Amino acid sequence: MYDNLLKESFYLNSFQLNQFKKYYFFLKICNKKVNLTSLLSERDVYIKHFYDSLFISKIINLKKIKNLCDLGTGAGFPGIPLKILNPHLEVFLIESNKKKVIFLKKIISILDLSNVFVFNQKVEQHNYKYNFIITRSLGSLNIVLKLSSFITKKKGYLLAMKGPKYIKELENIKKKYSFIFKKKFISELPFQLGQRVNLLFKKK
Repeated sequence: MYDNLLKESFYLNSFQLNQFKKYYFFLKICNKKVNLTSLLSERDVYIKHFYDSLFISKIINLKKIKNLCDLGTGAGFPGIPLKILNPHLEVFLIESNKKKVIFLKKIISILDLSNVFVFNQKVEQHNYKYNFIITRSLGSLNIVLKLSSFITKKKGYLLAMKGPKYIKELENIKKKYSFIFKKKFISELPFQLGQRVNLLFKKK
C-alpha cells in the first residue's frame, strides 16, 4: 500500500521501490540497538520519513543540482531517499553521532549507492562548502542558520524542513547569519499525518 503511494507520487521504478523496502527493514533491525528514529511503523516510516523526504523533489528541481549536503542527517533523511530518487546526485551526509554513521555506511552499501559520502564530525569541523544544503530535525531555525552558515557557499541555498510551529521561529531569526529568507512551501502529508513546511534561504 505505502510503496504504491511512493510509486504513484514520485514515479519510482521497481528497483527504487525495492531499495526503499530494504531501507525500511534494515532501519527496523538496527533501531533495536541504536536510537535512529522513534517512528517505526511501516506507515510512519513510509510517510513521515520517505514521503516527507521525497516531497522536496516537488518544490526543488533536483535535476539541475549536481550535489547536495544533508546536515545532521541522522538515519539518512532526507539525503538517502533523495539519492534513490535522483541517482545522478552527489550526496554529502554530515552526522556527529558515531553509531548513526555506522548505520549510514551500512545502508549505503546495502542499497548499492554510489557517490554518497558520510562525514562523522561536527559541522564546525567540516572543511567543505556547498551550493545546496538541506536540514531536517536539526533544531531551532536560529541553530539551523548558524550551523549552515559554516558550510554554505556565498549565494548558495539552504532548505530547512520544519513543522507547523515555524512561524515564531521565522519571526525571531537573527540577521547576523547572512541568510535571506526567500520562500516557504507548505504541504500536507497523506492520511492527515501532519503539515510540513520547507523554508528556502539564500546566503548573501
